[in-house]
Amino acid sequence: MRMEWGLTADQKMICSMVREFASAEIAPHAAEWDREKRFPSEMFTQLGDLGLFGMVVPERWGGAELDGAAYCLVLEELGRVDASTCVALSVTNSVYCAPINKYGTDEQRERWLRPCASGEWLGAFCLSEPEAGSDAAGLLMRATRRGDEYVLNGSKAWITSGAVCGAMIVFAVTNPDSDFRRISAFIVPREHPGVSIIHEEEKMGLRSSCTNQVGFEECVLTGEHLLGEEGDGLQIALDSLDGGRAGIAAQAVGIAQGAFDAARDYLQEREAFGGPIGRFEGLRHQLARMATEIHAGRLLYLRAATLRERGECNTRQASIAKLHASETSNRVAYHAVQMHGGYGYLTDYNVERFYRDARVTTIYEGTSEIQRLVIARATLGAGSNA
Repeated sequence: MRMEWGLTADQKMICSMVREFASAEIAPHAAEWDREKRFPSEMFTQLGDLGLFGMVVPERWGGAELDGAAYCLVLEELGRVDASTCVALSVTNSVYCAPINKYGTDEQRERWLRPCASGEWLGAFCLSEPEAGSDAAGLLMRATRRGDEYVLNGSKAWITSGAVCGAMIVFAVTNPDSDFRRISAFIVPREHPGVSIIHEEEKMGLRSSCTNQVGFEECVLTGEHLLGEEGDGLQIALDSLDGGRAGIAAQAVGIAQGAFDAARDYLQEREAFGGPIGRFEGLRHQLARMATEIHAGRLLYLRAATLRERGECNTRQASIAKLHASETSNRVAYHAVQMHGGYGYLTDYNVERFYRDARVTTIYEGTSEIQRLVIARATLGAGSNA
């Protein structure tokens, strides 16, 4: 199942290292963490020590400086055993570390990037609001200018690692009277005065991942907290999501691969009507369709990651990868449960967890409907090959 051609020796090595660690240290505990809805802080300490908090960060700032394809391959390996662990690292790397590295000053990188890349803390990304999800330009949260300071008031919703991060990138309206450059981005430490965790969400899946509504009340920031220039916020957010979508595609492929592996093993072990059920043509054909869609998803996210690594526009390719991989993940997990029959509905088997975890991949970092919109706009506007 593993796509070996075209990978460098370094990419293969990091994949092998993460696969062995995930299989030995994460897989045996993932179901328990999920049942208990427990964020495994001790595991993230180990992941930080392995350099997985700063995979995309240059060595100069304490990171591992992996290329985009290697980063996504790591996320697939983690998603294969535990999507909750995977999403926390995906957010930290792609929508916290990456934008600070790209848009931040050296002082900001030293203060808020290096500690994260070195494994001291996770990062968070505060864009969505209770009344503004897919419509990123429709934010209501304000950052009011008072002299040389900004004062944040409002709340952010569905924030991965909000209660357990060290710092977060927060987007707020700084120029409400303008249709352009109205949103700015700020780096805000989790323990900064005025920041509070309103509540933790009860979720269908990703239950050991911490998801919060975060409040900001008279949260005073100075110019050193501003990421990029005032008014750059929407550009930073959309650019970060372009990078993040390849990672979510990789996570979705990982979930699908985990569900596929479980189904394949079950078909070989479960006996009915005098032999293993894997001998039945209908199940074999379904398994082949699952394998084909997973392989295609892997190629798509690697293509999107490679384009971004080269500095080429990858908006459409990232959306194609995210759309295909997330919907594939849901289909594969569905069929994996079905292949298990009644056992697939029990928490004794991992496929029910894969099924629940897969569902959100078509929602966060851009719903499937938004991906189709992005793909259609780019295709009609560019007139280029799919």
